[in-house]
Amino acid sequence: MALDQFVNTVKTLSSQRSLTELCDFLNKQSLILAGNIGQLDSIYESLEPSQHSLACVAVLIARLQGDAVENWDSILARINTLLTESSDDQLRFSPHILADLCHILSTNLIKNNIPIRGIALVLTAIKKLQPNPKVLTSLHADLAKLCLKATCFGPILPILDQDISQINKEGDSFDAAHVLLYYYYGGCIYLAVKEYEKALYYFEVAVTCPTAAVSHIMLESYKKYQLVGLLVHGDKSKEVVTLPKFTSPIIPKFLKPLCPAYTEVVTAYHLSSSDGLRNVITKYKDLFETDQNLGLVRQVLEAQTRTNIKRLTKTFVTLSLADVASRVGLDTPARAEREIVEMIKTGSIHATISQQDGMVRFDLNPESYSSPEMLRLVEETVTKAIVLDKQVEKLTEEVMLSCQYIRKVAGTKDDEDERLASSNSAVSSGGGKLPGYSLG
Repeated sequence: MALDQFVNTVKTLSSQRSLTELCDFLNKQSLILAGNIGQLDSIYESLEPSQHSLACVAVLIARLQGDAVENWDSILARINTLLTESSDDQLRFSPHILADLCHILSTNLIKNNIPIRGIALVLTAIKKLQPNPKVLTSLHADLAKLCLKATCFGPILPILDQDISQINKEGDSFDAAHVLLYYYYGGCIYLAVKEYEKALYYFEVAVTCPTAAVSHIMLESYKKYQLVGLLVHGDKSKEVVTLPKFTSPIIPKFLKPLCPAYTEVVTAYHLSSSDGLRNVITKYKDLFETDQNLGLVRQVLEAQTRTNIKRLTKTFVTLSLADVASRVGLDTPARAEREIVEMIKTGSIHATISQQDGMVRFDLNPESYSSPEMLRLVEETVTKAIVLDKQVEKLTEEVMLSCQYIRKVAGTKDDEDERLASSNSAVSSGGGKLPGYSLG
């Protein structure tokens, strides 16, 4: 088919608002567009982004998949204009086309070491596809990865803080890899800004997503989940950071044997021996470097020292700095003093240090929980709990009224249930790296 006929067909179907036929036509023409890279610019110029949005996206996809882009300023400006002027009706009618464009764009920008230039574009595309901020799209994973690679977290943090209650269905299905990658990258971003509790939650979601098979993304999330769990709950019993009961049984069965080094770190941490933990870290140093988790493991070692100091507050009223250093495995009293001062600043412990005799006095928590700030915190927590309860009630109602749930209650199984059951029985301990995705 001549390229001028391609343009005429696109204009005709767009003017007739025959979007189904237009999408079918564009899918069939992808190879023709890919084989005429040199003429794509002229084709694009003959189209109007506001009237031929889907066709413009298809042309840009072909361009990004073709020869290496030499003028990024031009193509990024073109994508920005398209997203600004495009028809929301067209894009939401076939959201997977816009999603494909953003996936390919993100991959190319990261490959060319300019990820920061795609952040605003992908953010705009997300708003185009989202019916509301609580809906997760496949583009969220691209945005998170771009922000992580660019070390630019301002645009993504408000999105990460938003509770997700729905997944946007793009095309006939939604690739689970996008969900897993979003939560994995989100956890890494929270680690970078030292919000460890939120990072732990994101890694937990990635590990506990309903599944019939384990993936490489889940494995990497599980490794970080174990380490971050020590940073957040290291002063509590080992059982506090175990996976929740709703976790698929295949997760602990297959993931735990794949990361024995991390299990040894957890065990050594709870033995409260700094030398023992250092020995484990030294033993698996090369593995931790390969996993890019060595820095996180070293933070765990520092956290163990603070946990050991915190335990002393439950046993002693006063101790010398020399005794503190000896009991928690620090080199000098001066280093023990620095650790205690830092813990006092963060509110981890309440203590006073005498500079005259080098004694530490551990005090009780002075908080009386009667200040206006504490009252405001309690009110905010209660409000969040009420909102969350309403969301759970709404989702429960939607599930109970769904046809699939009714069929299950009635004791029947659809084809999908049988397929999942069959897949579950065939899972092997090797897991499976999801094709086409890298955690790098």
